[in-house]
Amino acid sequence: MTDLSVLVLPDRHPTSAWLAEVVEAERAGVHTVWTYDHLTWPLLRDNPWYGCVPLLAAAAGATERVRLGVQVATPNYRHPVPFAKELMTLDQLSGGRLEVGLGAGTESLDALVLGEPRLTPRERMDRFAEWIGLLDKLLVEPVVTAHGERYHAVDAHQLPGCVQTPRVPFTVAGTGPRSLGLVARHGQAWVTYGPYGPAVSPEEWFAALEKQSGQLDAVLEGRRIRRIVNVGLESYWPFESRDRYADTVGRLAALGFDEVSVHWPRPDGRGVPAKALADVLAVHNL
Repeated sequence: MTDLSVLVLPDRHPTSAWLAEVVEAERAGVHTVWTYDHLTWPLLRDNPWYGCVPLLAAAAGATERVRLGVQVATPNYRHPVPFAKELMTLDQLSGGRLEVGLGAGTESLDALVLGEPRLTPRERMDRFAEWIGLLDKLLVEPVVTAHGERYHAVDAHQLPGCVQTPRVPFTVAGTGPRSLGLVARHGQAWVTYGPYGPAVSPEEWFAALEKQSGQLDAVLEGRRIRRIVNVGLESYWPFESRDRYADTVGRLAALGFDEVSVHWPRPDGRGVPAKALADVLAVHNL
């Protein structure tokens, strides 16, 4: 059975409303509650927007079973040394329930907020490769000194370390050749939206996911990792009926996906329609 996870965006105000939705999702039986790691998100740039790490710290204390995830953190504004310390602390606070989504980052508001120069796609991937490599090392080794082109660590202590061993699991995003190579090297899971946008038809979406999954197979060379697909915030067609959603999940399972991640129902009507939530849970036997 394909697992169901949910995204609860960090724009709920007050923060107690966000936390209440996380607790509700845990009671519903979902596998993981993910939240976005951005400073601002273009689609909701005029909304309140809270920090991912403190929200997940609060969720760790308010929940007992559900896994809690960052999706996805990028080098756009995070340095591996302090971020590793925050992730280790979250894993300790949650008793080993943390999932960490990581990606190269796009040229979005987060990429510009620190006033740094724009990067080419190649420069962005070069940066990501160095960033994820150092983050991996920091979360595995108790003390790290390392010098790279962009990032340095000098006597960086990571004690007592993660609850999960050898470190918290990485869910790496990406669909290009270099990013899939980083999935194979560092990832315990892979996450994709497939093609994104309102003009993408359902059949185009499935076809693209099949192609991406096949490209990952070629890189993994027989090794198996967890595969997660996100249903877009404004993708409503899978929820038209219980049968339509069941068919969607079945087709994703046939493509090798282990987890479907949907957006928890929202007051603005985006995500899973509130009236469809019971059907979505039922399809996953929750």
